[in-house]
Amino acid sequence: MARALECDKCNRIVENVGDLAVKVTCSYCTMMMTGFPEEPKSAYKPTGRPAGWHFMNEFVDADGNVFHKGKEQPKLFGTLEPTKVERKKIKRRTKEQILIDRHNKKKAALKKAVKKQKDFLNHKFDE
Repeated sequence: MARALECDKCNRIVENVGDLAVKVTCSYCTMMMTGFPEEPKSAYKPTGRPAGWHFMNEFVDADGNVFHKGKEQPKLFGTLEPTKVERKKIKRRTKEQILIDRHNKKKAALKKAVKKQKDFLNHKFDE
């Protein structure tokens, strides 16, 4: 059978307390004692370097820091010019273009199948 007790700190009623419990602290008081949970920090922090810079054999950022495969080389600081990275632009197809391409592909496959049947009827076999 579930019992209910008053919170030891604020006198709120806490239900579903065990049979052997003598004292209880409510969730509000527990939160006040432990402190409120902090807001989660964002994991991603942009560095201003291009994607994949740590995989390059040699990369020099705008400040003059030199990196070899992602490891900083402090002895070479400022000795090389910053690396120029060309970003590739990806051309996106529209939904209409995707449908047109799919239609043309099916049309070509159908033409090929018809030609194969005609060749079979005309006794032309590919060997």
